[in-house]
Amino acid sequence: MSWCVVVAAVTTGCAGGVDGGDDRARQDPRPKPPALTWRQELRIADAQQRLTRQCMNRQGFTYREDRGLTLRESRPVRYVQDDVAWARAHGYGGRIEAKSLRVHESNPNGTYRRGLSPSRRAAFDAALDGGGDARMLTAALPGGGETRKRVGGCTEEAERALFGDPAEWYRTGKIATGLNALYGKDLMGDRRLTAAVRAWSRCMKEAGRPHDDPQAAREAVRANTARLGAARADEAFAVERKTAVADAACARETSLRAVATAREAYYLDRLRDRFGEDIDTYRHLGRRAYDRAVRIVPERS
Repeated sequence: MSWCVVVAAVTTGCAGGVDGGDDRARQDPRPKPPALTWRQELRIADAQQRLTRQCMNRQGFTYREDRGLTLRESRPVRYVQDDVAWARAHGYGGRIEAKSLRVHESNPNGTYRRGLSPSRRAAFDAALDGGGDARMLTAALPGGGETRKRVGGCTEEAERALFGDPAEWYRTGKIATGLNALYGKDLMGDRRLTAAVRAWSRCMKEAGRPHDDPQAAREAVRANTARLGAARADEAFAVERKTAVADAACARETSLRAVATAREAYYLDRLRDRFGEDIDTYRHLGRRAYDRAVRIVPERS
């Protein structure tokens, strides 16, 4: 089981609280701001695009918002996928990924930019993100090292309107979303999680889909899709859907999501003495951004 997949895909954001028993001594009685849901994150992203478009339009440029996927199509497929109805319709989202790739490849903003003269193209870049003279934000990563991001122009204006301080949002975000580097191996070897995954695997074997863990099931589906190729895409998608449905049903039967979420919350909670303030700041900024986003764009249909 790949721990990087587990911790990146079990929950949205950094969960708070712990699961009881021998972990109760680690509980912090103070209330913690909740993490954003994926639907809230998506609405913030849409609001950021809307603000960017408005800013670019004011500066004389065309800018298109990317809303190529529906709300249901935008639902992330995490390590534990227990939505049977979604799996029955979309499998593991293979066709959605292909659709998203097509939308990205035909990005109208890239086409528009390439059609500009060199001077207008430079002006477009400067308007969008500050161009080559934009300031760089840096953020230390919990596991070591740092990451950088250029910010300026309409991108910075949109981030400032939503989050307040782009630098603080960037810094705390890299911490809050990068903590898995510190607890991932422990989570991978956690006896409660591994027991739940073994139960899931037994369930899958009984369903005629013998796989060691959810990631192995998805890798097998990808390999089968690649082997069958475009000429047999419908056949490949049928296999994807059947495997995904069995995966989700077994995840429900074994309570794999509940176990994984609780164990990740436990390991995250152990890091709160070092990173709790940054986690809470990140969540507060996200909540404020969402409150602003709902006044800017409707939720996707």
